[in-house]
Amino acid sequence: MNILIKYFVVVVVSLIVFVANAQETQNSLLWKIEGDSIETSYLFGTIHLIPQEDFKITPKVQKAFDASKVIALEIDMADPGFIKEVMQFSYLKEGEEIKSFMDDKEYRTLDTYLKKYNAAGMAPYQKAKPFLLMSALMTSMVGKQAASYELSLIGMAKKSKKEIEGLETFASQVAIFDSQPYDEQIDGLIEMLDDTEKTKELYLKMVKFYKNEDISGMYDYMDEYLGQDPEMTKRLLDDRNNNWISKIEAYSKKDPVFYAVGAGHLAGKQGVISLLKKEGYKVTPVFN
Repeated sequence: MNILIKYFVVVVVSLIVFVANAQETQNSLLWKIEGDSIETSYLFGTIHLIPQEDFKITPKVQKAFDASKVIALEIDMADPGFIKEVMQFSYLKEGEEIKSFMDDKEYRTLDTYLKKYNAAGMAPYQKAKPFLLMSALMTSMVGKQAASYELSLIGMAKKSKKEIEGLETFASQVAIFDSQPYDEQIDGLIEMLDDTEKTKELYLKMVKFYKNEDISGMYDYMDEYLGQDPEMTKRLLDDRNNNWISKIEAYSKKDPVFYAVGAGHLAGKQGVISLLKKEGYKVTPVFN
């Protein structure tokens, strides 16, 4: 399966792929992190795009948010340098155009689809890397009334004057895309458009699992999509999870922190919960 489709599954739907020990993982999107060397903190699993009608900050999440002094997301999108970094890493090299990485039929397919949602079609993406096109396609499949937990949490943090941190950079995420040739990424976008109903069906079922905080259900459902590519899983999930642990330790040594990352990063042998436990921390589900 193409890297862009896998990233759609992992990042937008926010799922973990390996089902090992899934039955041992209790169903909760919110976890308390405790340890002698850190301030009590919380780990919350998000879904990066969700229909507005399904979005909510539950009382237990609000309580954990209020108890924390710092909010840490995958990327600190509130940082003044974030937009500059986006502009630096989202566009093709000087002289390159996205047209050169696809044939005329592929261009027409993308242009026709995008014009259903934006009259400009492909025009705004002439200098963009393929992952920006993927973002537009993903948003269209979720629907116009989509909500973002990350943006909502940033707004809440600013209103309550809490500090915001990031566990990684935008550049490090883009590097995952840049590891695959752009023409192959375009092939993946066309593949998505060839079966949009299947993609939408997958997404909506995951939203149902997410709303039910059914982590085990997510595991079982996603295994058929990603479980056969351990190298991609390592790059998209495992490596990033391991890189975050030292950041979590450092941030929580100073203050109680509310961590919000894609729900797919929580469970599994290389999930954030297991990795924190291996470091000696007590990590327990929060139910109310």
